[in-house]
Amino acid sequence: MEGEDELVHEERLSPNFDERSLPVSMVVLHYTEMKPVGAALERLTDPEAKVSAHYLITEEGGVIRLVPEDKRAWHAGASFWRGIPDVNSASIGIELDHPGHGLGYRGFTDAQIEALIPLLSRIVKQYDIPRANVVGHSCVAPMRKVDPGELFPWDRLAQYKLCLPRPQSLAAGNPFHNEGSFFLALERFGYDITDQTKAVEAFERRWRPEHITGIPDGEIAAILWQLLLDRDQGRTR
Repeated sequence: MEGEDELVHEERLSPNFDERSLPVSMVVLHYTEMKPVGAALERLTDPEAKVSAHYLITEEGGVIRLVPEDKRAWHAGASFWRGIPDVNSASIGIELDHPGHGLGYRGFTDAQIEALIPLLSRIVKQYDIPRANVVGHSCVAPMRKVDPGELFPWDRLAQYKLCLPRPQSLAAGNPFHNEGSFFLALERFGYDITDQTKAVEAFERRWRPEHITGIPDGEIAAILWQLLLDRDQGRTR
C-alpha cells in the first residue's frame, strides 16, 4: 500500500486503470448511486464495466482503495474542467457510497464526510491542488451528471480550506450585460458550456443548491463574478 495507510481501511484493487498523461491537479467527488455498497464495489472492480475510482468511502466511514494514485482511474468519463478535456489523467476520483438521485436522494452521513476530510486534506497538500480544482462530477460533466448533488456539504470542506467557499459578499454585483458575456465568464471559470442550461444547473448545484433553475439570473451572475475576482486578484487559484 501507499504511504497514507492510516487513512485507508481496505484495499480492493480494480483492473480498470491505465497510465496518466498529465500530473495530478484535481480531485473529482462522485456518488455511487448503487446500494448496497457491495454492488458498487463489484461494479468498480469488474473488468467488463470499465469504470473505477481511486477510493470508495462507505456511509459508515470506511475508506477503500481501488486504484493507486499514480494510475489513471476511469471515473470521470467524457468531461472537461479549466481547459482540460482528459479529466481522468489529471484527477483523483473519490466515490461516496450513496443511493444518489435514482434510489432516494438524501444527505451524506457524518461518518462519511469525517473520513473524506483527512483523505482529501492529504491529497490536496501532497499534489498542491488548487481549491477551485476540488469539484463534483457534475462540475466536469454537466451534460451527463448531477453528483454528488445539491445536498453535498461543500461548506464543511471549505471550513478546512479543501474547496472554495461560497462567496459571502456579492457587493461587486452583476457586471454581465447579456447572457453571452455570462457564459464566456462561466467557461473561463472552468465549465463546459456546450449545453448552456446544463452548465447553469451544474453551477447552481455547486454554488446555489437551494434554487436550481438552469437560467442565469442576477444572483448566480454575482456569485460567478465574485469567484472570478477572487481568483484574478490572487485570493484563490
